[in-house]
Amino acid sequence: MSQNDRYTSPLSERYASREMQYIFSPDMKFKTWRRLWIALAETERELGLSITEEQIAELKEHADDINYDVAKAREKEVRHDVMSHVYAYGVQCPKAKGIIHLGATSCYVGDNTDIIIMAEALKLVKKKLVNVLAELASFAEKYKDQPTLAFTHFQPAQPTTVGKRASLWMLDLKMDLEDLEYVLGSLRLLGSKGTTGTQASFLELFDGDHEKCRRLDARIAERMGFAGCYPVSGQTYSRKVDSRVVSVLAGIAQSAHKFSNDIRLLQHLKEVEEPFEKHQIGSSAMAYKRNPMRSERMASLADFVMSDMMNPMLVASTQWFERTLDDSANKRLSIPEGFLAVDGILDLYLNVVDGLVVYPKVIEKRLMAELPFMATENIMMDAVKAGGDRQELHERIRQLSMEAGRNVKEKGLDNNLLELIAADPSFGLSLEDLQKAMDPARYVGRAPKQVEEFLAEVIKPVLEENKELLGVKAEINV
Repeated sequence: MSQNDRYTSPLSERYASREMQYIFSPDMKFKTWRRLWIALAETERELGLSITEEQIAELKEHADDINYDVAKAREKEVRHDVMSHVYAYGVQCPKAKGIIHLGATSCYVGDNTDIIIMAEALKLVKKKLVNVLAELASFAEKYKDQPTLAFTHFQPAQPTTVGKRASLWMLDLKMDLEDLEYVLGSLRLLGSKGTTGTQASFLELFDGDHEKCRRLDARIAERMGFAGCYPVSGQTYSRKVDSRVVSVLAGIAQSAHKFSNDIRLLQHLKEVEEPFEKHQIGSSAMAYKRNPMRSERMASLADFVMSDMMNPMLVASTQWFERTLDDSANKRLSIPEGFLAVDGILDLYLNVVDGLVVYPKVIEKRLMAELPFMATENIMMDAVKAGGDRQELHERIRQLSMEAGRNVKEKGLDNNLLELIAADPSFGLSLEDLQKAMDPARYVGRAPKQVEEFLAEVIKPVLEENKELLGVKAEINV
């Protein structure tokens, strides 16, 4: 069958990395099933069940060479994916086939594997998140002193710096990283809980020995690299776990969307642009256009991830008693696709920040057009020092500001507020005196120092702690 005559997910074809795609691949899933069956057999043997080293060696010998053809053929017959793979593994391991999956239910491999895969995916998300923070930190350091017009309500406000604005993007991502680390650190395996979570089958296997049932869970978790298992469960781990995991992804999507909005607005203002390649086409009709394609894609994928948050919430809230199977189809879609989309978002984020283009002259021109309005308080104080009346000067500045505003908005002229003030004798200030007050650095407050402090006290410790994760570069497929 041709690849072009059936649906393929754009998440795998266009957006997500191969690394993330492998984590959610059948190969990762079914190899993890086999690792779990080996861990179960090894632990059961340690706890006294009649399982031989020869059987375990046979299982390990075929841990990675999965006979998919046998499993698929068997599943057509029995309509059960886990039992099909138990059968296929047994075909390869005739000496061990009788002890594979001993005492377990399907959720032993299914749910434990889901947790393992989500943990691996969160680690990859963390790696990319840390690298985005590193790129933003370099950008903020470079532009910490570059004054720029700040906006509230997208209306001109007191100046800030380009680097300080980047620190706002970083703070959002730092909070996302904290959430991710907390959720990742709290993940536990389901363990071997049996059909309704009571471990009844294992209690029978161990002749009523409760302590061996407890040790079974603990040793399986240890073998699979986890701190432990959830202390209680039904047949499945609580589906609230999935909700917490996807909440982390949705948080990253929120932060990325906000960043993408700012970049698109700045690109409209011609102050900052995302990368634009030499042969890239911005529009099929308007050849001159440089559309912010990457930032728009970030926003689009972020919308998907934020809406995906509803899926695990609905699943978790509607599970009946010890389990129902109406979670299965939803989980197969919502969890992998949430991760694949966030992976694509972070690759875009990393790519955009790595290639951001800043235009200081445009930034300065816009700032200087608005700065006279913002400098009026300083101008008024200078005039008072020269002997003026504060209340009278306030009223005159208000009137002159309105006149200058009308000149800009109604007549399309440049802002001539300084000229109007210089011509008013009540201020006693020359145009040269006024122009000396127009140094933008006087009006950015502590912005440069705030960036320095934020990088030194908040971001650099994170980067140092995670230095082994640094060095990622993102390639955008299309």
